[in-house]
Amino acid sequence: MTTTVENPLRRESRLERTPQPTTIVIFGATGDLTHRKLLPALYNLEMDHHLPSSFSVVGFARRDWSDDKFREEMRSGIEQFSRRPLDPAVWETFCQKLHFLSSEFESCEGYERLNKLLTEKEQEHGIGSNVIYYLATQPSYYPTIIERLGEAELGGRNRKTEQGYTRLIIEKPFGHDLESARELNEQLHRVFSENQIYRIDHYLGKETVQNILMFRFANGIFEPIWDRRYVDHIQITAAESIGVEGRGRYYEESGALRDMVQSHLLQLLNLVAMEPPVSFEANAVRDEKVKVLRAIRPIRGNAVAEQVVRGQYAGGWVHSDHLQAYREESNVNRDSATETYVALKLFIDNWRWQGVPFYMRTGKELTKRVTEIAIQFKQPPHMLFGSEVQGGLEPNVLALRIQPDEGISLKVLVKTPGTRTSLRPVKMEFLYGTSFGTEPPEAYERLLLDCLLGDSTLFTRSDEVEASWAFITDILDAWEQMPPPDFPNYESGTWGPREADRLLYRDGREWRWP
Repeated sequence: MTTTVENPLRRESRLERTPQPTTIVIFGATGDLTHRKLLPALYNLEMDHHLPSSFSVVGFARRDWSDDKFREEMRSGIEQFSRRPLDPAVWETFCQKLHFLSSEFESCEGYERLNKLLTEKEQEHGIGSNVIYYLATQPSYYPTIIERLGEAELGGRNRKTEQGYTRLIIEKPFGHDLESARELNEQLHRVFSENQIYRIDHYLGKETVQNILMFRFANGIFEPIWDRRYVDHIQITAAESIGVEGRGRYYEESGALRDMVQSHLLQLLNLVAMEPPVSFEANAVRDEKVKVLRAIRPIRGNAVAEQVVRGQYAGGWVHSDHLQAYREESNVNRDSATETYVALKLFIDNWRWQGVPFYMRTGKELTKRVTEIAIQFKQPPHMLFGSEVQGGLEPNVLALRIQPDEGISLKVLVKTPGTRTSLRPVKMEFLYGTSFGTEPPEAYERLLLDCLLGDSTLFTRSDEVEASWAFITDILDAWEQMPPPDFPNYESGTWGPREADRLLYRDGREWRWP
């Protein structure tokens, strides 16, 4: 008798889904996001044969470009920013799927021409039309575009098509505070149903971020100790070694709290702190994330001064290069009180995490670029070696490195060789690059493909957005009532203001040096 062993890779490939024929309409297609991220991501999906054979991209923007000009500009973006070199044969096929429609975002006539173009694509595909609208514009244009799509009956609730789907991808920032986020949700829901809306946060598309859930729930040795009984505290760091880089006008309206904490850092917090979902179906995962946000203890009034530190970078010297202060950046107020750094301590009031502090920090012009989550475990209850070991015992730390050098490390203590009792910390380390020998796809590749497939697991739901803004708005309201901070208060190339160190010193702890 002959036994046949099935190739698991072949079985996996049969289970992969292929998107239906689709047209993606990118509003703001002449902008930096499309040039650097969206078209290189779509090109790599084409390289990997993940796009349907009948597929097209329509760039919708104000510049007076032709199809050829649009294709020329997008080729330049792919050559510069694609994770793989441009293949002339693939590009020759891919570029024929790129089209451009020049129009003001307010112009009703432009949406009429868009409707006509989508009808042509529908006939070209020979089936019902599937369309994804991608809002890659400044947030101030979101309400106008949504309203015009509704008036032209191109929105999800009233689009005239016999079959097919309609979806909308909307970039952050999603609102400026709780009130504006609620208002934007109401505008969206007048034209699209919630299951058609994909609020995108590129952090959730990173391979290492997705792996947080797999690491937690697929390994039986970690989940039983992932709670207040064994965890002393958790640190989440998202540090950048660059300044605002010409984005002064945007940053003056945003600041680090809105730009990074409300979205990226709270997303990482959700994945670390959430309960096991009943399944990996989109709403089951997102239900648990919302529960975490609603369990965060509010930081209000005087507690903001005690638990939140804000900073702004001054000029400094890094590797013989002089870096200018934030207030010297273009399009920045010379007396600006906008924060470029935030550190905060928060608590999650639920059974798993009661009493465990979560420390989060993010900032620009810091020592290095790094994003990591560090879980520090409690010391053993009976210190057998305390009096015999010089320097004290270091705690076990599990570090999940998001970027760069993506990987996971676990610090443990071992005895050093010799006759004396001496313990030394060592790392058990896993690195994505060396372990798998391949470069992971870019975040936008995964997220665009998920939207094409109708999988909203890695996208943010309306109640999640509002819950995160409710927490952040309390801090913003308190800041408005406080005297303006004495900025700048940290030099470029450092780890931030000294007040952030004191935030942990008061608790007998200190920040990690990733």
